[in-house]
Amino acid sequence: MTRPDEIRVRFAPSPTGFLHVGGARTALFNWLWARHSGGTFVLRIEDTDVERSTEEMIAEILDGLGWLGLDWDEGPHYQSERAERHREAVESLVEAGRAYPCFCTVQELEAEREAAIARKAAYVYSGRCRSIDPEEAARRREAGESHTIRFEVPAGDTAWEDVVHGRTAFENDRIGDFIVLRSDGAPVYNLAVTVDDMDMRITHVIRGDDHISNTPRQILLYRALGAPVPTFAHVPLILGPDKSKLSKRHGAVGVTHYRDRGYLPDAFVNFLALLGWSPGDDREMMTREELVEAFTLERITGKSAVFDTDKLEWLNGQHLSAMSGEAIAERALPWFVDEGVSSEERIRDRWAWFVELMELIKARSRTLGDLVRQGRPFFPGEVEYDPEAVEKFWKDGDQARAALAVAAEWVASQPDFDELDRMESELRSLAEERGVSAGKVMQSIRVAITGQRVSPGIFETMAAMGREVVEERIEAAREWLAEGV
Repeated sequence: MTRPDEIRVRFAPSPTGFLHVGGARTALFNWLWARHSGGTFVLRIEDTDVERSTEEMIAEILDGLGWLGLDWDEGPHYQSERAERHREAVESLVEAGRAYPCFCTVQELEAEREAAIARKAAYVYSGRCRSIDPEEAARRREAGESHTIRFEVPAGDTAWEDVVHGRTAFENDRIGDFIVLRSDGAPVYNLAVTVDDMDMRITHVIRGDDHISNTPRQILLYRALGAPVPTFAHVPLILGPDKSKLSKRHGAVGVTHYRDRGYLPDAFVNFLALLGWSPGDDREMMTREELVEAFTLERITGKSAVFDTDKLEWLNGQHLSAMSGEAIAERALPWFVDEGVSSEERIRDRWAWFVELMELIKARSRTLGDLVRQGRPFFPGEVEYDPEAVEKFWKDGDQARAALAVAAEWVASQPDFDELDRMESELRSLAEERGVSAGKVMQSIRVAITGQRVSPGIFETMAAMGREVVEERIEAAREWLAEGV
């Protein structure tokens, strides 16, 4: 039994495509509201579009929700399994005089539509089958005459207090008597959704603005079926950076795409939550627990949000930096293995070193892929020199060779790499003795041992790599430069 004060929300995706950004945000807002209020989050798969719904898409949706950590309390329920219940609800409406059979042919309806177009008016069904005597209509149905079932829309208007948009109203004469059961016996979307929400005791319907036009029809059905009308909150759509409708070129792809690009689920949840919602202060980086605590429907804004990939990357970097080296290492390990940097066994054998490496490079990383790119040079093997690094620091071959000669001499003189202050002091002293800029020496070492223009502190980097790797790479760089490449 549902408590009188229990909040029940649902996420009801159609498995005709991936779980995209807009759908994921809808799921998140429902999940946050359920967790904030101590309510129930219901998952319902609306798979009545048989031709377009696939098992693959259902699996993708569940996979995406799982990655985001949006666990559901009930379900997944499958709408296709409830068709008989939907038809029962339609028949109850017919028996109550709230719906009627419509025997209009396709040609008759098309003629009505064309007449409306000629009058430059919006098409609304004329309601001609309303006047058919119920007993006659029943006989014609029993005789097998093709028909649909239409809901009889009353006069007046249908209004509700939307949490996001305030009072919202539609004139009923612009809605017209709408179909609730097709001629093949299949229930239409608005009927199925209303019956499902009614049976699942949904108290709050949180969904995108593109559903606003469905809401008056559903409210009319709730009332006709004798069910309480839930609270509606219609969330503005997400736009691309150019303020146009979000598309694939902006990021409207399956959320697992972002998982595969190295984003963290907590960071992506943080990012999604801020697309059309605000905690009411200046916070941007928020943990999952902070989001749950702060979330209220009243703070959903009425303006469309912009999908900003730069902000997503920044937030992901912030979440990475806030993680412990141990936690990052566990997440990053599969990436290093998949990219062929090393095997899991070898990394596990040097686990403490790998954890320290993650601590060293996390501040300059925004994704798990960045960790691999920055971490790869710390593993044995050759490095590739970034052309921009070569152009910037080795453009003058003579200076670069002189700098690396000092570097080689300095490395040979070092008893170990564990006293960073001593290492820097001795390198600077040797460079001064040899008449070479210490800065140029350190820059040349960076390119030689990492292949990159930037890295963590050069002495921390060398300490993490170890003497053997540093010596080999400085020697390889000197040979590379000697060849005049």
